[in-house]
Amino acid sequence: MKELTLDTLLAVFEDMFGKGMFWAMVALAGLITLGYLYVLIRDRRMSMRKFLWAQLSMPVGAVLAVAFVLGMTNSGFEHMGGPIDVVVLAGVALLGAVGFAILVYVAQSLARGPQLPN
Repeated sequence: MKELTLDTLLAVFEDMFGKGMFWAMVALAGLITLGYLYVLIRDRRMSMRKFLWAQLSMPVGAVLAVAFVLGMTNSGFEHMGGPIDVVVLAGVALLGAVGFAILVYVAQSLARGPQLPN
């Protein structure tokens, strides 16, 4: 592999997670993003209370993302071979934390409905 292209990345992710699981995760991420945009447009502002709860949930998202990836790849911490593995795992944790925070914010906003300013 001399070049890193989008086709190569898609092939690697489809091989790691399976075609169905990978595209289901992509679709879920798209739905959560659309939900976030809907909530922001509907409410016309961010609720700092919901945002705080979303931020507090970030460690949970990081741990779940790392556990999910390690489980899907039949790997573990004992299989980590070098610094790049730590960087990739940290990236997975970061993306999982941010994604889970957005999910929590959207879920709160949809469950509680629009909050009117005081």
